[in-house]
Amino acid sequence: MGDDSDWMKLPVDQKCEHKVWKARLNGYEEALKLFQRIDDASPEWAKYQGIIKKFVTDSNSVAQLKGLEAVLAYVENAHMASRTVGEVLSGVVCKVFNQPKARAKELASDICLMYIEIEKADIVQEELIKGLENKNPKVVVACVETIRRALCEFGSKTVTLKPIIKVLPKLFESREKAVRHEAKLLAVEVYRWIRDSLRPPLQNINSVQLKELEEEWVKVPSSAPRQSRFLRSQQDLRTKFEEQQAVAGSDGDCEDVADSAPQVDPYELQDPVEILSKLPKDFYVKIEAKKWQERKEALEALATLAKHPKLDNGDYGDVVRALKRVIGKDTNVILVSLAAKCLAGLAFGLRKNFGTYAGNVVPTILDKFKEKKPAVVQSLQEAIDAVFLTTTLQNLSEDMLAVMDNKNPSIKQQASLFLTRSICLSTPSTLPKSLLKPLCAALLKQVNDPAPEVRDAAIMALGTAMKVAGEKAVNPFLADLDKLKVDKIKAIASNVELAGGKKGGGAEKGKPGTKAQSEAPAKPAGPPKNAPLYKDVGVAKKGKPGAEGGAKSKKPAETKEIVETELSVEVCDELAAAVLPASCVKMLDSSNWKERLASMEEFYQLAEQMDIGAMPCQALVRMLTKKPGWKETNFQVLQLKLQVVAVVAQRGRFSKTSASVVLDALVEKVGDVKCGGKAKDALTAIGEACSLSWIAEQVVSLAFAQKNPKNQAETLNWLANAMKEFGFTGINVKAFINHVKTALGASNPAIRAAAISLLGVMYLYMGASLRMFFEDEKAALLAQIDAEFEKMQGQTPPAPTRGAIKRTGGQEEGEECKEEGVAGDIMDLLPRTDISDKITEDMVSKVGDKNWTIRKEGLNEVAAVLSEAKFIKPSLGDLPITLKGRLSDSNKILVQQTLSIMQQIATAMGPALKQHVKTLGIPVITVLGDIKNTVRAAAMATLNSWVEQTGMKEWLEGEELSEELKRENPFLRQEVLGWLAVHLPTMRSVPSDLMLCVPPLFGCLEDRNVDVRKRAQDVLPVFMMHLGFDKMNKATGKLKPASKDQVVAMLDKARDVMPAKSAGPAKAAPTKPVSSVHPAKALAALSKTQAPIEEYAVVDPKKAKPGALPAKGKAAAGKKPLSKGKEEEDKSGPIFTMVPNGKDLRVKDEKSLKTLKWNFGSPRDEYVEQLKVQMAPCVAKWLQEELFHHDFQHHIKAINSMIECLEEEHEAMVACLDLVLKWYTLRFFDTNTSVLMKALEYLKLLFLSLSKHNYHLSEQEANSFIPYLVLKVGESKDVVRKDVRAIMGMLCKVYPASRMFPFLMEGTKSKNSKQRAECLEELGCLIGFYGMSVCQPTAAKSLKEIAIHIGDRDTSVRNTALNTVVTVYNVCGEQVYKLIGHLSEKDMSMLEERIKRSAKKTLASTAPTPKQGEEKALPTQPNASLPQKPSNRAQPPIKLSQIRLNALVQSQQAEPSHVCPVGEFHLDLDLLEQLESDQTSVVLPDLVKHKLGDLLDPVIIPEPKLRPVPTHFDELHAGPSSTINLVISQVASGDINTSMKALAQIDEVLRQESIAEVMVGHTDQFLIATSLQLRLAHSTHMADTRLPREDIFKLYSCAIGNMLTLFGVARLAREASMGVLKDLVQGLVTVLLDPRIEESQEGQQLIRSVNMLLRRLFEASDQTNILSALLVLLQDSLLSSAGSPKFSELIMKCLWRMIKFLPDTISSLTLDKILLDVHNFMKLFPKDRLRKLKTDMPHRTLQTLLHTLCRLAGPTILDHLSLIEDKSESELEAHLKRVVKSAKTDTETAHMVPKSKDAEVLGEIFKKISSKENSKEGVSKLWEFKQRHPEVDLASHLKKLPQTFQTFVEHSLNTLCTERGDKARTPYPTTGVGLEPTPGRDELRPSVYQERLKILRQLHGLENNNKQREGEDECATLLSKPPVAPSMDVLQSKMSQILHNRQSQDQRRPQSPTRPADSGSTGNLADLMKRLQKIKGNQQ
Repeated sequence: MGDDSDWMKLPVDQKCEHKVWKARLNGYEEALKLFQRIDDASPEWAKYQGIIKKFVTDSNSVAQLKGLEAVLAYVENAHMASRTVGEVLSGVVCKVFNQPKARAKELASDICLMYIEIEKADIVQEELIKGLENKNPKVVVACVETIRRALCEFGSKTVTLKPIIKVLPKLFESREKAVRHEAKLLAVEVYRWIRDSLRPPLQNINSVQLKELEEEWVKVPSSAPRQSRFLRSQQDLRTKFEEQQAVAGSDGDCEDVADSAPQVDPYELQDPVEILSKLPKDFYVKIEAKKWQERKEALEALATLAKHPKLDNGDYGDVVRALKRVIGKDTNVILVSLAAKCLAGLAFGLRKNFGTYAGNVVPTILDKFKEKKPAVVQSLQEAIDAVFLTTTLQNLSEDMLAVMDNKNPSIKQQASLFLTRSICLSTPSTLPKSLLKPLCAALLKQVNDPAPEVRDAAIMALGTAMKVAGEKAVNPFLADLDKLKVDKIKAIASNVELAGGKKGGGAEKGKPGTKAQSEAPAKPAGPPKNAPLYKDVGVAKKGKPGAEGGAKSKKPAETKEIVETELSVEVCDELAAAVLPASCVKMLDSSNWKERLASMEEFYQLAEQMDIGAMPCQALVRMLTKKPGWKETNFQVLQLKLQVVAVVAQRGRFSKTSASVVLDALVEKVGDVKCGGKAKDALTAIGEACSLSWIAEQVVSLAFAQKNPKNQAETLNWLANAMKEFGFTGINVKAFINHVKTALGASNPAIRAAAISLLGVMYLYMGASLRMFFEDEKAALLAQIDAEFEKMQGQTPPAPTRGAIKRTGGQEEGEECKEEGVAGDIMDLLPRTDISDKITEDMVSKVGDKNWTIRKEGLNEVAAVLSEAKFIKPSLGDLPITLKGRLSDSNKILVQQTLSIMQQIATAMGPALKQHVKTLGIPVITVLGDIKNTVRAAAMATLNSWVEQTGMKEWLEGEELSEELKRENPFLRQEVLGWLAVHLPTMRSVPSDLMLCVPPLFGCLEDRNVDVRKRAQDVLPVFMMHLGFDKMNKATGKLKPASKDQVVAMLDKARDVMPAKSAGPAKAAPTKPVSSVHPAKALAALSKTQAPIEEYAVVDPKKAKPGALPAKGKAAAGKKPLSKGKEEEDKSGPIFTMVPNGKDLRVKDEKSLKTLKWNFGSPRDEYVEQLKVQMAPCVAKWLQEELFHHDFQHHIKAINSMIECLEEEHEAMVACLDLVLKWYTLRFFDTNTSVLMKALEYLKLLFLSLSKHNYHLSEQEANSFIPYLVLKVGESKDVVRKDVRAIMGMLCKVYPASRMFPFLMEGTKSKNSKQRAECLEELGCLIGFYGMSVCQPTAAKSLKEIAIHIGDRDTSVRNTALNTVVTVYNVCGEQVYKLIGHLSEKDMSMLEERIKRSAKKTLASTAPTPKQGEEKALPTQPNASLPQKPSNRAQPPIKLSQIRLNALVQSQQAEPSHVCPVGEFHLDLDLLEQLESDQTSVVLPDLVKHKLGDLLDPVIIPEPKLRPVPTHFDELHAGPSSTINLVISQVASGDINTSMKALAQIDEVLRQESIAEVMVGHTDQFLIATSLQLRLAHSTHMADTRLPREDIFKLYSCAIGNMLTLFGVARLAREASMGVLKDLVQGLVTVLLDPRIEESQEGQQLIRSVNMLLRRLFEASDQTNILSALLVLLQDSLLSSAGSPKFSELIMKCLWRMIKFLPDTISSLTLDKILLDVHNFMKLFPKDRLRKLKTDMPHRTLQTLLHTLCRLAGPTILDHLSLIEDKSESELEAHLKRVVKSAKTDTETAHMVPKSKDAEVLGEIFKKISSKENSKEGVSKLWEFKQRHPEVDLASHLKKLPQTFQTFVEHSLNTLCTERGDKARTPYPTTGVGLEPTPGRDELRPSVYQERLKILRQLHGLENNNKQREGEDECATLLSKPPVAPSMDVLQSKMSQILHNRQSQDQRRPQSPTRPADSGSTGNLADLMKRLQKIKGNQQ
């Protein structure tokens, strides 16, 4: 009991999780009571959400039972129960359904059903179906039983049947009897709901089981099943059901409330099967085989595959054509029957997907009904019935009518019977009057047929039509029929049962089979798809006669179609012989072409004179096919044949049968060069005789059945022209669109062009709706189609000149009807989807939810459904009401989203949208009153898109519009009145309800808002145009007297300007947006007095379609103001308006694709409209009218106004600069030179102003302007090109030159040679001015494209390209040959010749001298591509900075250089100039005395007296640091003198230790400037032949001397960073490799100075930084393909020198950083890649570096890999480990080696030295041994040898040391730097220096004779050479030390004056010292 007391005290939820089962049982019991008691919103429910699954999975069966009861209560009552459905049901299926207790299973099933009740049926069904795969049969049985219960109680609407039916066959295959039994019960329950639709999926189960099922199905009651349990959302339905059940007391009375079973199509329950790939490989071969058995085999294979009830969609065209061929031409009736069955199987399996082939096979099947065998006829009936289910009667009507007049009674009978069956499956909507009329006319002919079976079939068809369409529709056609037959028709109509019921009136043998009948209910009924009729496109109004053929033709005989049977050859010969002479007939097949020609001439003459009634057309055209027939080789004969066809067709009674004889031949000849024109004439004549609609379809089909592209292209061209001549009447658009799509996909461009031209003609008649058929085409093709549509935009279709319809006097009143009929038919051709089933209740509830996020989610789902459907039917369910509520949503984002959805609906639904105008369209007008401009704009766009589809009539009917106008909302009234002003003028007539809007209109005339009053005045004449003055005047009677007087006065004014009533909308108006009709056209009479109102018709650019926008120029036609005074008043304000963040919003909209990106070949109207909309809030209204006026004079006025206000309104103009530039790009496409020149004038002033204000163009502004400016570079007029070039130059001041470069590169690809030449010239200027860094994306890629133009055909382009490459050569030298890539031999020779010719004047035109006030930018500067703001003022003199440094004052009095501040280290010194120009006296220290101490103290500059100094100037000169910055900036100057003066000042600072500290912190800055100057000297100065080489070498010397001094100051040397050292070493090595320096005499000394600088740099700088710099340099040089191999070699030598320094510097190295650089190197260059290089030096260098580091650091080196993130990326770590391991082994071995080994090695070396042959080799080895083992005491070993040998060895070693030491210090100028350290340099004797002095004297041309003094004179010539003072200082100091030591050693000995020079005497040393001193002095 103690245990019980423990858990009983716990809370209920903890008891439920207790480990004791009794505790859980008690917890479940208490939880059950709690769940039944607590409220739905109680927080207690949340405690059990996470543990509820444990209730059902309890391991104790007793506790589990109680837990299930608790779970059931939880699911029933908890508001959050739906969140637990997944986990609970998985537990139920796995842990409860397998329990033996029936109560547990029952509770589990109840839980599942309860989850269904709370709207989780889909998850429940999913879990239960998963349970069917459980291995435990008990679980499977329970799952099946639960599914059956759910279906029985909730019905098939809640429980989805498709997944259940899929698993039924598998359940019937189970081994468990219980599972099979439950499966049978489930199948019976499913049968209750879907009846026979269940049979096909279960046809393959066991026959015994199927028989049992059949027996059970028979017992199922025939009454419709009803659901007995309802979802929570269906409780209202449940209440009604219970009420009716209580009242009626019978289940049958509740059918209207209870949920009846939805109609299930068994086809939808099947999975599609792909059969095309399963066809036999030889199917197409066999089906055309000669043996009928082989053909039968192929058909049987296809028949087996076609039995599948549902087939996967694919290209069945070849299969259908093969079957059609068998049916039409095969003589074996068995094969015909089999082919028909195959065709029926394909039609049943493909359903709607077979519709595309229906039109091809139906005529063949109808024609084959002439076969009399019943089996064949029945197969054909089944086939044609199946085909009908895939299409519509409208689409087959033409083929039906064609066979109605066939002479074969069997064909006529079967055609009528097929028509009967088809009409029986139709509805009144699919059988419109326009279709019924020609069908009834054809059937009435057959009612009087002599054959009784034909009469009976026709009467049955008429009776069925009367049943479907009603007596009222059919009776008018039966007026001439006798009463007996009419009564018979009515009797049949009364007995007919529709939609798959039994056929009445004694159905014939050919009634459809059961399969066709069972399919009938599945055929969806929808709105009529009114394809164009056979000979009419409109419906005659009010019973006017003559509508059968659309209109009467020229000849009365042609009002009826001529039907002719096909004649045999013999009959044709007889008929032809009767009208043609025998000689003519005989010579037709003569072998002599002249006889054939004579015969054809006679034939032609006879045909022209022959009587129409006696002309046997078919016989005559068949005579033309006599051998050689249409294969005639003589073109004259062939032309006459074609002319005969045309004459016969024009004069005779030419039938389609006759046309079929020659059409194939005509199509073959239509592409012939000589006969093509005659063939087209013949086709046109046949078109007049047989209707264009028929012949066009035949001709195009024949053309595309051929493979001749010429014929196909010419056929399409003929058809395009024929459409213009015949009109669009009767054209089968859908068939043509399929052929056009085939043509658009052709590989031949002529076919594509012809197809696009044909589409352009069709566009004239169909309008923008034609484009909908090609939305899925590729973007490039769609662009071409759009361009063609744009050409046709605004044009009207020409009046027909041929065919049955000609625009004569009585035709006008039917035109509108006809055009509307065309538009309506086109829109009906679009396949539409019924989305009502996709608009679910859940979606509708989401859209109406209280939470805005859920509402947004619902709207997103609606938009997704619309996007997926594309074209929809008008049924939307409850969606319109829900969307209407969202239009008044408080969240404006949702309002805009709803408006966007409504635009989608308008586009997708088309004209059927009319039925939603009142419910959903009128509320859009309410949104026009919203306070937000964006919402109103969206509402107006939506309104226009709706009106585009519905027209205006529906909007004006009723009181809704007048009620909206009564709202006193100024925004609403403005928008609505503006909208009416646009659309009312386009209407021919208006509803009488428009009068209701007059009182609110009068109220608007007196509105407080001025804009409302103005809009009301604008629309007043339009109202009067429709209503009349009298009616409107009468309406003023209800106004107050004061108001009446004002309104009447306005009416009088309006009457004077009232426009004439519109004659009707423009052609194809219903298919084009209303916004395309500009109000200026309709309100022509108002053009003088009314203000423009077009802004209210603006269509949202996103929704606009090609062809739907107004024509350019006309779209914004302005109107004259009311008076001059008003004009002046309107123009008094600013022309630009500042819109906050307007530019940013436009950029954002463009990036998010909300607006069109400004990118076009020529400006389309949508771009103009978009720009107009965007500019509206930014510019004055009058200016916008001028800007978008169609008259160029107004454009000039607008530009003049903008010029006047350029400076005054600069800020406002900049705020809309992107729009201004876009408008000027439009002017670039104008042909008027005056406008163009004015525009360029403004642009020059604009960019000058922008530069003045330091404005920089944004990317969007540049991208929308510069490409179009580049187009004008190639203008033919010189004056235009001159201005454009000037603007190009100004652009670089406001936009980076590097960004300009790609635009110009794109311009070089133009077809205009002038443009290419000008762009190349501009590129050369950019490169010459800004250097190679301007080339984008890379110099190599750009130059390769430029070099291509060297081979251009145009001379000017070639020359410009050559000049540009020469400019590049002047910048980068020989490297240009690598950059331009491979050129042809001819082009390369031209380039080399041009470079040679221009060598002396390289930079004469591109590089102005400093005296001209300009300076070339440095190509190597990081920001060299950025053009700086040039100044027209002179650069300030350098004098101020020199005063600050107290040095060289007299040398700075020269004229100041006019240098433009360019580059990173230059400063804008304009303010310095201003300061100096002031007459203020500045007291400064004396400059001559070189007192530099004040550098450390801040210098106070007195304030100017005339003007205040800006703050940044004070900051610039706040102390010595800013002065140093100023001087350093001059170091990188392009002027040599300026740079040398700055270097001299820096040198003064560095040489004085007391003030050298001022350079601390500026080392990197100074080294960067110096590196840049070295590069500039290398790339520019050395290439400039005008500069003296002496000056350049002086510059080099100054720079190198400064750096030597700097690196002599330890603190400054260590400041240099790694990147700076890298650039510096790269620059110095480049100097060493420059062949121009090597060749000159002064260059040798310069190279030595560079070598000395490199040594000092390696010794003094931070060792980590310099080592890292060298590693990175080596890496870059190996990566660069353009780099020199010598460069890499020198860098490696530098690394070897650093490696030898490592024993001394290892302690100062940051090994982590070094190893990181090595890691990066090895990552880019793995071992395999290093070995593939041409030399193994990089590999050896890297290995040596790592070995040395390992040797010095030992195993601890592995601890320095911390900076490497991923060590596995390179082999570094593994390599280090190997080296460390081997080093340990070597060390151990070295300690074990006895000292005797050294003696052995030395003994061998001494032996070699003693031999004459190997003496030198022995000395060399001894020297190397000494280097390797410095610890070995060599003297102790030498003592054992003779004295002479000792002397010889010492002398040889000293000589060798001297040689190797000199080699290390004297580098070869072309191979690299000697960087090996000299061993034992402190022990060198004076003879070493003596040898060096000799070398120095020889290099400088001095004699090595002590007595000659001429050398001193020659030394004077060195004054102009670069100073080498630092190197001489080192040499002198070393010699002084040696001299001092020598004197101290020889004090005791007397000196001999005659001692030889090489003895090391003190006298000679003193002499040497003196000579060195003189050399140094002379050089200084």
